[in-house]
Amino acid sequence: MMSIDGLGEKWDTLFGAQPDPPALLVLITGAVALVVVSTRLPWRIARNAITIAHEGGHALVALLTGRKLRGIRLHSDTSGLTLSAGRPTGPGMILTLLAGYVAPPLVGLAGAWLLGGNRITLLLWVAVALLLAMLVMIRNAFGVVSLLVTGALVFAVSWYATPQVQAAFAYTGVWFLLLGGVRPVVELQRLRSRGRMPASDADQLAGLTPFPGFFWVSLFAVINLAALIAGALLLAGPFLTDAGLTS
Repeated sequence: MMSIDGLGEKWDTLFGAQPDPPALLVLITGAVALVVVSTRLPWRIARNAITIAHEGGHALVALLTGRKLRGIRLHSDTSGLTLSAGRPTGPGMILTLLAGYVAPPLVGLAGAWLLGGNRITLLLWVAVALLLAMLVMIRNAFGVVSLLVTGALVFAVSWYATPQVQAAFAYTGVWFLLLGGVRPVVELQRLRSRGRMPASDADQLAGLTPFPGFFWVSLFAVINLAALIAGALLLAGPFLTDAGLTS
């Protein structure tokens, strides 16, 4: 059983700033995330984290716009489905559809902001809290197992791992969300061009607005690339400045 002093120490660790990670760690974790995103088998395994963020984005915006969230499903092929009830047209539905593809890099950008303040443990605990909140709305067995495993891994790192391991894990995860948000948009357009995703988020948006599906795919890409650039500057910018590589 943990003592009061021990709980106080954990509290200070949670809300306090951790030491600056080595610049090499920041760059290596970015390279690792890039390899995972660029390589077929690692991407197929790790992409489930992108799906979690994607469906979480749909769910959060649905709630924020007054829609009633019916449930979330995550599938073993890394696809997902978020069901909400409300007006089938209008700003709420448009924003809900828009949120999915842009959610992973925007979550990564928020994570990069926390890491920029050296709030590494806080970032990990926020991730656990979001996963637990999402778990309540999961409606299939694979989704439950996926979130429990992911949440348990993040919690174990935040509670038991050394600061160095926490930093490596957190930076890799944030880099992965930033980089991993770009590839699904490319894949989306490739499948759309072959007529294999007629009911994609972009095509549903096209049905609700005057703009064609390619416009929405392009908007996803612009937002995600902007988040990637901003996040990369937050993560690596201070170290590049110290090295005299930026002004």
